[in-house]
Formats: sequence, structure tokens, C-alpha cells
Amino acid sequence: MSIHGRMLAAVTMLALTACGGPPPAPAPASSPAPPPVEKTVESAPAATTTPGATTTPGATTPGAAPPVIQHGLRDAGKVALTFDADMTDAMKARLRRGTVSSYANLRLLSMLERRRIPATFFVTGQWAEQYPDVTRRIAGNPRFEIANHSYEHAAFTGDCYNLPRLAPGDMTGDVAKTFETLLPYGGRQTRYFRFPGLCHDRAALRALAPLGVTVVDGDVVSGDPFARGAAPVVDAVLSQVKPGSIVVMHVTEANARYTDDALPAILAGLKRRNLQPVALSELIS
Repeated sequence: MSIHGRMLAAVTMLALTACGGPPPAPAPASSPAPPPVEKTVESAPAATTTPGATTTPGATTPGAAPPVIQHGLRDAGKVALTFDADMTDAMKARLRRGTVSSYANLRLLSMLERRRIPATFFVTGQWAEQYPDVTRRIAGNPRFEIANHSYEHAAFTGDCYNLPRLAPGDMTGDVAKTFETLLPYGGRQTRYFRFPGLCHDRAALRALAPLGVTVVDGDVVSGDPFARGAAPVVDAVLSQVKPGSIVVMHVTEANARYTDDALPAILAGLKRRNLQPVALSELIS
């Protein structure tokens, strides 16, 4: 399956389940194309400093349309492992009802810590509020970076995998609120932002212009949400990865049950290819 097909299947399953439905079967190859995604530049500005954080890479001039990053330079043997921490109102409701036990994969986190693997976590504001101790744990690791994944994982465009849509007038405030929510945790905070579902258009990018962010998509989608085993996740990453890749995975345990099982084989495969995991800011700075 192409990266387009993997992205559609993985994000569709995650979005439908986040809205309360059961995990569907993988999308067929003939599924409709995803909404248009703005692809602009593939470079990031130099890091700046913000109170409460040790580094803030990804900051751009407020008022300018944000750059959109797909991958880093292809001439160096480095890759960035990124982990999304989604949290929607529907996910919170399932936690309250006890139908799921956790959306925080602590085994995955421990594995990254034990192996001293740099990683960047794209955190929703609601996930940080649900798991403040885990967020502090991430912030306390100098190898980890924290980035913004919106406040409640709502869609910034129409037709975005059945995610509830954020009103256009609320987009700027949603992302700003997430930065405010994350700031007290300190650590290596950034001005990187990833759209829910990777769905964005010109209007969404314009809404983020006052915030001085860099938008990060990624060129390797792992397909880990609701994968039926570790092997498909390993294959999805290692069949697509190349120097400069940004790998999209999840730390949301109940929505991505096999990411921790897949990680050792992924790391071994990267080593065989002489690809070194680095923080996102190092890859694209």
C-alpha cells in the first residue's frame, strides 16, 4: 500500500473511533482521496527562547503564513520519531465510563527512556490535562521535545475523516490555548504544530499566522492506530523510511496498541540502515 493509502487508513480509523464508533476495517484502496493539504516549504527557522522552556525551535515571524514541513534534509543519516498524543471529548468519555483503561502508553515511554532515544511528542491540551504526571515526565527528559497538536483534536477543515470541525473563528485560540496549557510543564518546548488528521488548507494556515508556528506533517505514517499486530507497523515504517524522514506514530495506548511492541524492531531496522533517531529540531533546523 502507498503512503497515501496507509495515511488514509490509519487516520480514518483513529478519527472514527475518536468520535465514538468502533474501529472499522482498513480502508480499501478505492477510498476517496483525503482533503487537500497545503505543502509549502521544507525548511525551519533558527530556534528562539521562550520563558518556561529550554528551547523553542520552530518559531517563525508572527503574522507570516507558517511553513509546512514534510521531512528534513535527505543527505544526512538522521530521522525524527514523533508521537502524537490525541485526546477528544469522546475519548475522555470512554475513560470515564471505563470502556478503555488508558490513552498513555507508559511502556513505550519507558522503552524510549531506557534506550536513550530522542523523540518529539505532539501533545493535545486535553491529553496534557488528562495525564499531567506523564506530561511532566516527558518534559523532564532532555532528549524529548514537546510540540502542539491542538487542544481537543478537532478538524481544521471540512471532510477530515469525520472529526468534529472546529469553527474557523476558534482556530487561532485553540492552538494558543494549547501552548498556554503546555507552557507550565517546561522542558524542551517548541513552536511546532501538527494538524489533527494532517488536514489543513489556506484558511487554516492563515489562522495560525499570528502564532509564529511551523507546521509539521511527516513523510512516514506508521499506521499504528488500531493495527492488529506489531508487524504491519514495523513494515509501514521500514518500507518508507529514508534519510531525513519524519515518522508519525502515537503514544495513545488504547488507540495504538502495538506501537510499543513494534518499536524495538523499528529501532533495529533504522540501525541496519545507518539511520540515527534525533530530535525533530535537530533534523529540520
